[in-house]
Amino acid sequence: MRRGILLAGLFTSISVFAVNSAHAVEIEYWQYVYETRVKAMDQLIENFEKANPDITVKQTTFPYADYQTRVVAANMSGDGPDVMQLFYGWLDQFIAGDLVQPLPVDTFPHDKIESEFFPIVSAMKRGDNYYGLPTAVRSLALFYNKKLFQEAGLDPMTPPKTLDEFVAAAEKTVKHDANGNMTVAGTTLDMAGQDHQWWREVLIRQNGGEPYTADYSKVTYNSDAGLKALKFYTDLQTEKKVGQVGFMDEGQAAFRAGRAAMTIDGTFRLGSFKSIKDFEWGVTELPANAAGVRSNYASYFANGIGAKVSGEKLEASKKFLAYITSPEAMKVWLDTVGELPARRSAALTEANLTDPIYSPFLKALDYAHTSLFVDEAAQRQTAMDMVNRVLLEKQSPEDSIAQAATAEQDIINAAKNQ
Repeated sequence: MRRGILLAGLFTSISVFAVNSAHAVEIEYWQYVYETRVKAMDQLIENFEKANPDITVKQTTFPYADYQTRVVAANMSGDGPDVMQLFYGWLDQFIAGDLVQPLPVDTFPHDKIESEFFPIVSAMKRGDNYYGLPTAVRSLALFYNKKLFQEAGLDPMTPPKTLDEFVAAAEKTVKHDANGNMTVAGTTLDMAGQDHQWWREVLIRQNGGEPYTADYSKVTYNSDAGLKALKFYTDLQTEKKVGQVGFMDEGQAAFRAGRAAMTIDGTFRLGSFKSIKDFEWGVTELPANAAGVRSNYASYFANGIGAKVSGEKLEASKKFLAYITSPEAMKVWLDTVGELPARRSAALTEANLTDPIYSPFLKALDYAHTSLFVDEAAQRQTAMDMVNRVLLEKQSPEDSIAQAATAEQDIINAAKNQ
């Protein structure tokens, strides 16, 4: 009798499993390849599938350089992602390319978004629609190598607080060989990384200027403030000789290898830097100017739903997007990747605010700016070209910044006229 009950229970379980499997919905999530981000998403998918056994999520990743192209190509073939990651600065291009759809207000009411997320989430809103939500937000900070500071006679417990102190620390920590070749950079110089943000949203403002008009529709950095900011940056190589564009290819690579005393980077580096054994580094707020003025740049990758997703896949995608932007998911992301939670309640905890690593980034959110790019890659390239013309082609800073401003205004105008 007991054997019959057990068999009946087994058959019932098999039947239920078969029914659930038959009605299971599979959705696909796309993001670019970055080890800690992929690891965090694997954990979130596992958590989500346990709570939603009728939904399976497949994670697909591509190299960063190929990511946007892959999304466009897949969308054209009708095989695009259901939920995807996109940089906030790509939004206009994704909308124009019919790659992403507005977030359904039944699941993502605007009043809740605006009361629970940091204000920079507004960069994902166009007209009356939000097109994505972030799991995490980023700001910039100054990373410094405590060992190199100590070797140079600097106190590793008192990192630079001002731009003058930053330059002085770079001059003390830089090293050259007998032939004058740089062996250790006092600071990295990497416009392809985060330095273009430092120049645009920090140094220009610290010199009393604005990079754009308030709506980011007109370039305004071809000014005395913009020129001073550019000269400060290029002088680090040409006059101070404390950094060098192209040193060890990437700024973060030089810092990771212990070959740079300082680098300016974002919260997304925390996970990878923490994984390096016997590497003592610290984090502090970006240096203020002599008058104590601070500025920063805040950004994020959002998660959106593909434009062509509908039916049961849309319902599953809404559930998944709601989960990966929940406080629980943000805690996983913080612990694994190091990026700050996008919801105030998850970010502004006592533990985070007193943490020596997280607190400089959190403080920065109070005074950070979020550039409203129309084409982030192209606009970044104008800044890179501007600096390269000065450093590599010996063009005057005055001529180079004027050329950059014209080129970037053309990019903005072209986007607005589409």
